Amino acid sequence: MQLLRLAWALTAAAACFLILLILHNHILREGQLLAGTCEIVTLDRDSSQPRRTIARQTARCACKKGQIAGTTRARPACVDLGIVWTRQWCEMAPCLDDEGCGLLVNQSGWTCTQPGGRVKTTTVRTEAEPDHMGLKQLKQYR
Repeated sequence: MQLLRLAWALTAAAACFLILLILHNHILREGQLLAGTCEIVTLDRDSSQPRRTIARQTARCACKKGQIAGTTRARPACVDLGIVWTRQWCEMAPCLDDEGCGLLVNQSGWTCTQPGGRVKTTTVRTEAEPDHMGLKQLKQYR
């Protein structure tokens, strides 16, 4: 009889643990990002000008200490904070593998040049001090 009670108690404890684990994972998926990951929050495209598309995107990132939101291979990513402070944008590898990266003259962004000659220009607008920086990117495709 006591063995049966013990079996039921262990089964109930295991079921409660499983339910708590499922709830925890559900809550984590709904509102929080895993450390070192990013997601695109807003994406707006404007094609009103001929031969030019302006795309604005805002990303939300959960970066580790010493990292900040940036771009790697044309996707939002956590990058080293020093890259943003020194404005050496090409060090974060923002372009696709087959594209060449070039720093804009005033260091306000970078260009990614595709093999066919198409150029994507990205300018960075910072909204706060470097240690609390939220980066918004403005891309122009020609």
